[in-house]
Amino acid sequence: MVKRGLGKGLEALIPKIDHQENEFITEIEIESLTSNLFQPRKNFDQEKLEELKESIKRHGVIQPIVVRKIANGYEIVAGERRLRAAQEIKLKKIPAIIKNFSNEKSLEIALAENIQREDLNPIEQANAFKRLIDEFKLTQQELAEVTGKSRALVTNTIRLLKLNSEIQKNISEGKISFGHAKLLLSLEDEELQRVVCNRIMGNDLSVRDTENLIKKIGKAPKKPFIVKNITLENFPEAEEKLRDILGTKISILYDGKKGKINIEFYSKEDLRRIVDLLLKGK
Repeated sequence: MVKRGLGKGLEALIPKIDHQENEFITEIEIESLTSNLFQPRKNFDQEKLEELKESIKRHGVIQPIVVRKIANGYEIVAGERRLRAAQEIKLKKIPAIIKNFSNEKSLEIALAENIQREDLNPIEQANAFKRLIDEFKLTQQELAEVTGKSRALVTNTIRLLKLNSEIQKNISEGKISFGHAKLLLSLEDEELQRVVCNRIMGNDLSVRDTENLIKKIGKAPKKPFIVKNITLENFPEAEEKLRDILGTKISILYDGKKGKINIEFYSKEDLRRIVDLLLKGK
């Protein structure tokens, strides 16, 4: 049986469906599987995925995924990461538990599995919270109770969706933290939010540093003066050249005094590859 992560509070809000569970474990062709429509996770940690792939190569898929039958095959209810790892190592079949779930039940379990995981990034969690509120007509207090989260955390997390898409992307990618994002929400001007966000990334500001910066902005007599002082320059042509050489995402930020080149990597092997390329250039 799948463990219910959200408790009886949410169960009481979902219509009862009379059906037979009819569950069993079998091996399913991976080509017949479809991703869950309700999957809140958008980003998967590549290093952890690599570790899972190695584990599956050695021991196989120990924990079956959970699926439900649909018209053209099967839809994943829980186990998206296991499926991705299996696909990347070219497995043809994967063990699965087939359950007779309704749409409502599938939504509940998909959200429950992900929303309780500590590695959901804040934007994924915000979207999951919002979906629960929209789908089940919950108040934020009710959502806090059924998910075991504090009301303040639920409120602050959902508020992240008020930030523009560029800043949300930086939060999702871990370039700025949840603490940084809450401080950006205290700025009403969207352009100022963007500028301060760039300053956080370009100068590796802590949450305390960011708080002090925002206090200075609040005391300044003219907002344009502050914006001018913290505007960062970008160098897209240089970024593109480095991206072509290193084969990864590059960002260059410069504030008139000092700058930073950010080189992204997605696994230990990827890091070694990039280092080798840099040493060859040397």
